[in-house]
Amino acid sequence: MERPPGSAAGGPPYTLHPAKYCCEDILFCVDVDSESMVEMKNTGPNGRPITRLDSIKQSILLFINAKLTMNPDHRFAFASLGKTASWVRKEFSSDVNAAFSALRGLFVSPSGGHADLTQLFRIAAHEAKKSRPQNRILRVILLYCRSSVQPQFQWPANQKLFTFDVIYLHDKPGPDNCPQKVYDALVEALEHVTEYEGYIYESGQGLQRVLFRQMCLLLSHPQQRCMQDDLNLPMALTKKVPTTDSAQGEDNLPVSSQ
Repeated sequence: MERPPGSAAGGPPYTLHPAKYCCEDILFCVDVDSESMVEMKNTGPNGRPITRLDSIKQSILLFINAKLTMNPDHRFAFASLGKTASWVRKEFSSDVNAAFSALRGLFVSPSGGHADLTQLFRIAAHEAKKSRPQNRILRVILLYCRSSVQPQFQWPANQKLFTFDVIYLHDKPGPDNCPQKVYDALVEALEHVTEYEGYIYESGQGLQRVLFRQMCLLLSHPQQRCMQDDLNLPMALTKKVPTTDSAQGEDNLPVSSQ
């Protein structure tokens, strides 16, 4: 997927300006349309198929455990996206068991070809206003699975009260879908509402490891982020291979990479 280019190469180095660090209230919004039941290429125990929704639930639990290891004061809540957004668990909590219970409550709900993000943004803005007096910031992470339904929204351009991240799982382009147009619509929504730098990742490969890697990239705190176009992670292995000269020891013996 192509995203509009960011800063040109060779620009000024990235600097992180001093700011007060805030704990996060993170609202996960999971797409529960029928396309969330598309099977991944991986299989589970005994060859059991794994759906996108299964993989999303696992990736969220991975994220939560890692985030709480960094800072146990982060909190999480859950919503689902059918035709519009609705709460699954409204109370923000640091309890992993509560997160597990909320994820078990996610079920498929066919949307009939509609995906309106307006209610999600309303919920997020309302919760963000409650988080700020507690010296916290709010972030929404949307996991979207539709290959032909472009999300819609109505939101004032000057209301940026929360950070918005997106992971987009989709099918390959074909006669019945248009993932590039859907991706462009998600980018538009992100840039329209996000307060701090929001990240968007996509994959049509159907691989769990790609989803897990992308979710790990979203662990970065919004107040400490560079622009996504400047983020070179994960770095290609070819860029890590030392040159012939630098790979030699003092006695001109190859240095082990182990």
